[in-house]
Amino acid sequence: MAYTSKFQTLADAARARVDEVTPADVAALVAAGAVPLDIRDPDEHAAGHIPGSVNISRGKLEMNVEGVIPDLDTVILCYCNAYNRGALSAATLRDMGYRNARFIGGGLKGWQAL
Repeated sequence: MAYTSKFQTLADAARARVDEVTPADVAALVAAGAVPLDIRDPDEHAAGHIPGSVNISRGKLEMNVEGVIPDLDTVILCYCNAYNRGALSAATLRDMGYRNARFIGGGLKGWQAL
């Protein structure tokens, strides 16, 4: 998908300021208590997702995350289909005080490729 240069610049800046985890690390992190957070829209989530993930769409993240994940120390693994929305969401969560918000590099597609 072709993105506008302004959007891609914003997403690249988010990727630069939050930690990226590899798809291969997801299972161990989840076993240790991390929460996979699918920030795609509900129809995307319904079509396939990482087992055990919580779904809060990017458009409602800021409004709903505190009711779903109240602990600011929780390790949160944001993901979308690839990189951009996951990174943007992790950066937003960091701005909200979630110290351990990260994103899964390659998103769902990267995880499915394992």
